[in-house]
Amino acid sequence: MSPSIIQALTQIDKDRLASKIISLNSSNRLSKPLPLPHSCRIAAPSKSAALPTQAVQGWQCPWASVSLLLCFAPGITMNFAAQLIYSRVLKNRTPRDRYREDEDYDPFWQSYAEQLFLKKDDSKVKKQDTPALCDLRLCKDGPIRNGHIGQRPPPINPERLKDFVEEDYLNGDVKTWEMKIVSRNEELLGDALSLVPQSSSRISLSSHNKLIRFEDISAAAFKIQSGVQKTPCMYSRLSKLYGVDIYLKKEFLQYTGSVKERGVLYLLTSLPQDQQRKGVIVASDGNFSMAVAYHASELRIPVFVIMSTSTSPARVKTCREYGAMVISYGTTAKDSQMHARRLAQENGYLYLEEEDSAVYLSGLGTMGLEMYEQVPKLDAVIFPAGGHCGLLAGSAAALKHLNPRISVIGVESESFPVLQQSLKAGHPAEDQACNNHHFYGDVSGLCFGSNSLQLTGKLVDKVVAVSEEDVLISMLRLLEYERATVDAEGAIGLAALVAGKLPELKGKRVAIAICSGNVDLHLLQRCIARALTLESRVCRFSLVISDSPADVSKLLEVLAREEARVLDIRQERTFVTSELFTVEVTCTVETRDKIHTAQLRNALLERYPTAAWTER
Repeated sequence: MSPSIIQALTQIDKDRLASKIISLNSSNRLSKPLPLPHSCRIAAPSKSAALPTQAVQGWQCPWASVSLLLCFAPGITMNFAAQLIYSRVLKNRTPRDRYREDEDYDPFWQSYAEQLFLKKDDSKVKKQDTPALCDLRLCKDGPIRNGHIGQRPPPINPERLKDFVEEDYLNGDVKTWEMKIVSRNEELLGDALSLVPQSSSRISLSSHNKLIRFEDISAAAFKIQSGVQKTPCMYSRLSKLYGVDIYLKKEFLQYTGSVKERGVLYLLTSLPQDQQRKGVIVASDGNFSMAVAYHASELRIPVFVIMSTSTSPARVKTCREYGAMVISYGTTAKDSQMHARRLAQENGYLYLEEEDSAVYLSGLGTMGLEMYEQVPKLDAVIFPAGGHCGLLAGSAAALKHLNPRISVIGVESESFPVLQQSLKAGHPAEDQACNNHHFYGDVSGLCFGSNSLQLTGKLVDKVVAVSEEDVLISMLRLLEYERATVDAEGAIGLAALVAGKLPELKGKRVAIAICSGNVDLHLLQRCIARALTLESRVCRFSLVISDSPADVSKLLEVLAREEARVLDIRQERTFVTSELFTVEVTCTVETRDKIHTAQLRNALLERYPTAAWTER
């Protein structure tokens, strides 16, 4: 490269550095004008720009290494020198200047920076005027400005505001705002106030009770989308059986087998960080405790589960495998709850119970969003109800917002119609008890709050009650047609169609929530056996024949000819009142359906008139 070209490039870089220094001096941002470097006094940056007085004074560059680099490679390092000088200028600026020039301006963030700046230098504290648009006052520290008067406040960055509030809370500097809105700043201040934690010695979910909005459910869906499964909502073969286009939302495919994961995950992620470090405690043996055990462990939150000694060993083992510390205490659920509350008070844990807080209901309501997205042109949606009607209330809020014409129906047990009684009375019913908790699970609980009850009364179109027999048959239908192993809470929605309680849905498109699949093996066996008996697909009869192998063989031939499957056969010779050389034979057989059972009965009565059938 020729010397003339190198000299020209060097002069261009010098002009850039001088122009940068002159622009900084002219902007009045520096407390003291920055002198021009000695190496840049060769020529002015341009003919039209005149150097100020301070720029022509001699100035020695304090960075010897930079000067050395300028001598050997001026064309390469002049840009680096300009950036280095400019970074020193930025470092010397005040916090007020930094936030005033920030493109991502935030009035609440600026107020926080101004408070930090004023605390460092009390001699420079000036009285701030309260803005005319709103009246926002601190209880202790005086007024805080929310933007400048006469200009439109820029939008607030929610993430930065959230970090600001959480940092204040973690430092123990919790403040309470009083707010009076008189102008258009209502949306900004309302959002800010909702994020400020209230000072309280005990955190309670009931303090956040309010009617949920569609925006709350949308926010919950966005926050938990990576922590829960988006379960399928598929067309079912049961549609031809009942004359309804049935779509099953298979929430039992969640990791813990329950829809409660949605509300629990959103609830745990909404806790303050210091409470997450301390841990949570729950006293339950249902789906709620298993969801808390799993997701708290995934979030690295210490979790303790208190269960009564009558809890199924399988559930205790499952919670421990999820990562929870399980403690068996007391013989009843009430004893476990009292012990959990005492441990929470002594150790600083947060006691969680299934309440109808807005956070929990919003998480449950995300299932309604998914059902609306997965099944177009829905006519009706069926949910389990009962005392714990949070899923019904939260999902109804989402569905009615998206399409008010969708019919939302709740189903509960007719043995304890807690929801229907509470809706009639206008308040949660507390005197309804259930003696079959191990079968119905969370559906058998008491109505736990007025928030979900108010939403149910406002948004739910119909609540029906079904019998225990209908629930058992529904469990059998799901196992046979969908290969789905569910409990009573998961099958109670389909039971409304099995019982014929919703004839208005014939020919319509209906989605049913199958929300739980946590059933013990021994209970599942009993339920399926009872359901087969209720449908007359398993029957028992007894008859008296002569005590000889030939007569027993003839009986088996009759059963084989009628294509009946023998499940059990017993012979009684002692406790009978018949002749000495006779035997009473009791058979348990399986048939295809009620018609097949009737044919078998007629054939046996023709051959053995004294045959007696055992009624269910």
